[in-house]
Amino acid sequence: MRPLTTLLFDLDGTLTDPEPGITGSIRYALERLGAPEQEHAELRACIGPPLRKNFARLLATDDAALIEQGVVFYREHFSATGLYQNELYPGITDALAAIRDSGRRLFVATAKPIIFAVRVLEHFALTEYFDGVYGSELDGGFDNKGDLIEEMLRRESIDAGSAAMIGDRREDMVAAKRNGVMAAGVLYGFGSEEELREAGADILIDRPHDIVGRLLG
Repeated sequence: MRPLTTLLFDLDGTLTDPEPGITGSIRYALERLGAPEQEHAELRACIGPPLRKNFARLLATDDAALIEQGVVFYREHFSATGLYQNELYPGITDALAAIRDSGRRLFVATAKPIIFAVRVLEHFALTEYFDGVYGSELDGGFDNKGDLIEEMLRRESIDAGSAAMIGDRREDMVAAKRNGVMAAGVLYGFGSEEELREAGADILIDRPHDIVGRLLG
């Protein structure tokens, strides 16, 4: 394996724990739609995958208009309240600082709309650690993380063979493998070890404190 020169970080479940804000916003949207209540485990499973995919699953529908209305209600709550019902994982700032000091390039690659991702990073004073932030568009563009990473590699002239995608869900691992990037799964987020291994994770990381040692050591 070539030395890693670029690290791509997922946001939700990797840099921050957004569980209260995301689950609360989904619950709000379902209530506004008059949909049945969901178990918390079902709401928690929504952290990571694209929002429209989540509403299609929760509502058991392929009705694009209904799914879009769910997204509208979700964002109504999330932008005002849920965005800041969030906290940094212990040790993540130290890990980012160490990686930055080592001379590597760092980017955020998230399914969250970029407008919200930037606000979260600014709120937690993380922006300074990253060379760029890539996220989805409000209209659903780049909801597919594989497409997002492909675009990032092209725009930033990143050598895929010297890059790693660090994330906590299946979508992160699949997107990394599709683009020839190392897939590093974190076990402190929302995906299980089984999910990450089945999706092709090359390496598993237990805690934020271990990111530097496992990937750059």
